Parts: sequence; structure tokens; C-alpha cells
Amino acid sequence: MPPFPDYPIPGDEDQRLRDLQRHGVLDTAPDPHFDRIVQLASEALEMPIALVSLVDRDRQWFLARHGLAVNQTPREMAFCAHAIAADGVLVVPDALADERFNTNPLVLTSPHVRFYAGAPLQSSEGHKLGTLCVIDQKPRSLKPDQLEMLQLMADLVMREIELRRVSSLCPVTGLFNRASFFRLGEQEVERARQQGHGLFLLNFDIDDFRQINQRWGHQAGDQVLVDVCKLTQLRLREQDLFGRIGDEEFAVLLVDGDDSSSMAMAEVIRSDVAAMGGIFSHSDYHPQISGGLTNLVPSDHSFADLFYRADQALYLAKGNGRNQIARLIAE
Repeated sequence: MPPFPDYPIPGDEDQRLRDLQRHGVLDTAPDPHFDRIVQLASEALEMPIALVSLVDRDRQWFLARHGLAVNQTPREMAFCAHAIAADGVLVVPDALADERFNTNPLVLTSPHVRFYAGAPLQSSEGHKLGTLCVIDQKPRSLKPDQLEMLQLMADLVMREIELRRVSSLCPVTGLFNRASFFRLGEQEVERARQQGHGLFLLNFDIDDFRQINQRWGHQAGDQVLVDVCKLTQLRLREQDLFGRIGDEEFAVLLVDGDDSSSMAMAEVIRSDVAAMGGIFSHSDYHPQISGGLTNLVPSDHSFADLFYRADQALYLAKGNGRNQIARLIAE
């Protein structure tokens, strides 16, 4: 048991950690844009230490740091672990006078934290990934306008983080691209095995998609892709992972599912697309999809095994006449 009070766990912890991973900034190389923000925060608020802290499952990792040598600390010692569970900016005027922190090694030994202020980094999905925080080795306070400035700079940090995620997304659909989908899929496989929950993968593509581009042009084709994605996203839960794998090929990773609910989800998506109108309401063409569904099993060595088995099921659906979901349930 640690010699200081435990940190609070946010109510959205599982999805918060998933959201943090999906932003793809953990354990990345130093970035001058973030470095400039922490330097600015240090100088503007006259603090010797400023950090961009991302709160992972068991640690806080510093995406950027000014005035501190280490790049991470255990989560149980992290002031920021308390800040992500608070409303607004967390301010600790004197850590030695605060029972949450007065036995914390970061207070009693280097870097001798006495003052702390942390503004949350809230994602567009509403989860607090970490903080922009400033630290001093003496007790002090911040004026309301200084607290507002800290939060504004935290918003800049979050905007930079969101902009970096754009590079992992398809520019047409806004979905994760193939490389990002495989990276995140591997993380979900690891999480499913640790937590013992089910994981199902649906691979699908739009039947006869080439004729859309040939008959109506690529702009029409792009619109169909966007419409199919929007319909699919309406059916998915926040924890599910959706990616564009190829030109007209998509994959949906259904997290914490079972055989019947996953197959039902796949069929709902297929029927939604078949009923789609839009730019084709006055033509003889109606978009349809073929899909392949499979599940994670202990013998899968990686996410790639799951993915290629879903592809095999997709080929079965195509071979059996299209506009259907084929299932390969492994044991």
C-alpha cells in the first residue's frame, strides 16, 4: 500500500484510456510545438516547471516538459491523476498542507512540489486525457485571469493533439486508415485478452463500387463512401473501432461483443446500406455491401490473424451472391 492516499478513478476510465491510445501520442518523440507551449506556460505564469502530462493506466507520461528531467512518473504519485477526475483546473496551493499529497514522494523529495495547477486536456469525445500543468517549489496562488490563461493554453495543446490524429485518418471518410486501424486493433486484442471480453471483426465492402465511379464520377463515389460510413457510425458504440481498409473496403472491430449481438449488428448495417437513397434515389442503382464476420480466439497470434480470417468470410459472402454477411466463428 502506498504511503499516501490513492488517486480517484474517473467514471469513464476504460473509454478514456482507449481514447488516449487512439490519439496515438503516447511514447512519441519530442515535438517542438508542444515544447513551445510548455515554455510559454512556464514564462507567462512564472513557474519553474511546466508539463504536458498524459495519464496512462499505470503512469503519467510527459508529452512535453520544461524544468523537469524525468519523462514519466507512476500514476499513484501523479497530481494529474487527481486533476483528470476534477472539474475545471485543479489547484493545490501548498502540497504539504494537503492531505492528498503531503506524504507524496514528489513533494518530500525531488522535484519538491509545493504548488500545482493542472488544466485538463479534454478530447472531442469528452474524455480527459491528461493536463497542461505548472509546478513551483514554493506555496503560491494564481489569479483568475492566470487560471483562464492556463486553460486556454491547455486547449491549444489539445488542438495540437487532435491535429496529429488527422494524419491517421482517411481524408474522405474521417475513419482510421489501414495502418492506424491495424495498430489500434492490436491494442484492442491485447486489452480483450487482459480483460477477458469478446472481440469480433466485421470486414465489408461495397458491392460493384467501380460502376459508381464509371457511371456518375468519383465525386459521386466519394459521397457514397461518406453516406455508408455515416449510416454505419450511427449503429456503433463508442468503444467500437471503424476503419477504411481500401478503396471501398471497411472494417469494424466490435469490442466486448458476443456471437449473436455481433451478427445482429452486421445484419443491421447491411440492411441500412441496402435501404440507402441519397444521390441514387432516381436511378436503378442501390448500394449494397458484402461482409465477413469472425471472432478472436486464443490461437490468434496477432490482430492480423483475426483480420485475414474476416477477409476469408468476406470472400465467402461475395462468392455466395453478395449482399450478405458470411460468418466464420473460430473455436
